[in-house]
Order: sequence, then C-alpha cells, then structure tokens
Amino acid sequence: MSCALCALSCPPPPPCVSVPFLHIHAYYTMLANSRISTRVTAKPVASVRRSSRAQVVRAQAQSSAGPVDRRSAIALFGGVAGAIFADAPAFAAYGEKANVFGKQTENTDFYPYSGDGFQLSVPGKWNPTKEVEYPGQQVRYEDNYDTVSSLYVSKIPSSKGNIKDYGDPIKFLEAFSDVLGKQSYQGSTASEGGFDKNKVSVATVVSADAVDRNGVTYYKINILTRTADGNEGGRHQLIAAGVGKDKNLYIMKVQMGEKRWVKGGAKDPYGAWDSFTITA
Repeated sequence: MSCALCALSCPPPPPCVSVPFLHIHAYYTMLANSRISTRVTAKPVASVRRSSRAQVVRAQAQSSAGPVDRRSAIALFGGVAGAIFADAPAFAAYGEKANVFGKQTENTDFYPYSGDGFQLSVPGKWNPTKEVEYPGQQVRYEDNYDTVSSLYVSKIPSSKGNIKDYGDPIKFLEAFSDVLGKQSYQGSTASEGGFDKNKVSVATVVSADAVDRNGVTYYKINILTRTADGNEGGRHQLIAAGVGKDKNLYIMKVQMGEKRWVKGGAKDPYGAWDSFTITA
C-alpha cells in the first residue's frame, strides 16, 4: 500500500490497537528501524573495493571516533612523507652547501680582471687608479679606505724565453730591485735601529719560490719592508713574475701595511697574488 506520509510503498500496518496514537507511533518506529538497518547493511558493500580505498574508509572511521592528539598526527604525516619522498634524488652534491632559501650566491670578496696577456682576481673593495708606480704598468688598484694597500701589473719587453734565464728568484729580485719602490729620502743618516748608514728602509725576504703552471714558470717572492719612521709597522709585498710566450716579462706586485695585515687583511693580497695568471 502507498503511505500517505512518505509516498513510498510500505508494508501493511499491524493490527490496530485500542489507542490510535500508539498504533501510529509503533508502525512508523518499525518503518524507521527497517530503513536504518538498510543503511547499515549497505556499508560493507561499499568496502568491497581496492585495498587502498578500504584503508581510507577505516582511517575515516577511526578519525570520526574522536580527536587525534598532536603527536599521533605528526607521526602519521612523517610516515606518509617518508613513503612519498623515499626515492627522491638528492640535489646537493657531496661537499656543496645546501641553499634552501634561494640561488647560490657568488663570491663577492674578489672580482675577475682580464688584461692584455694576464688575468687576476681583484679584492672586492679595491678600485682602479691612474697612478703609475712602475714602467710598463698595465693596471693599478688600491683599497678604498687605505691607499697603502694596492696592486699593479707591468708588462715589459724581454729577450728571455723563461724567467729562469734571469737566475734564481733572489738574482731576479736584485735585477729588478726598483719594483720594491725607491727610497724617497736621500740625506745622511746614522746607522741605528737596524738600518745601515744613510738607509731609511730595509727589505727582508720571507720566501722565494719557483712555480710551474700551464707551461709558464713564475717566481713568487714574499717580502717585508720596514722604514725608519715605523709607518704601518712595515709593509708586506707579494711579487709574482713570469715570461709569457709573447716574450714579455709580466710583474705583479700587491702590498699591504703590517698593521692591517695582522688584523686579518692578508687574505686580500694573498688572493690576488695566487690568482695572477699569464695568458699570453
């Protein structure tokens, strides 16, 4: 028969009881229970699918039972993330720094300079200057805040095919002693304070080596000079020289005052000194 309330085909009502209200309540309570049982019995049918879908249904059923504490949620997320990214390749090679927030930045302590027949790295805070310090000078740089700190490269025609033809590094230095700078004071002085008579400056060779690189022999000489007035406590002068295939002698000198040198400034002269390369 068709129910007047829900317009559905419903089973016939039970025999009437003496109180009509109780008859209606009992009948529709039975009808509601039959529908609820239909929904419950339909649930297992939906679970007969792929195992992954069934796992999702079970997880949802568990979450509906009550709130999940924070530690369990973090553990669940970590397990899922580990399963997803376990086979992902590592993008940082061994020995490289991980840069999470952006692209890797370049070294700003030095910038490259390419000249006629040579290359070198210039300290980042040094600027070019027009002052000529030595014959054949190609370029000169000095520190923005301390003009004592400077470098230059000179290119001089040579009859030699190799710098070794000038003799050992000390013989070469004697032949080109003016590369250290001339003594400006020409008056008479007494012999005192470690300086010879009529001398107001002295040079000490710290090291002198010959280095072969890419078919070119370099003389690399480390010198500490001192003056009688004690200015800067002395000056460190690093010299690199070699003869190119174009038969030119290339001389590079970089210097810095002792006071700044010992306070961590030595990395700038050393960086420029080690980078000097003859390309001709």
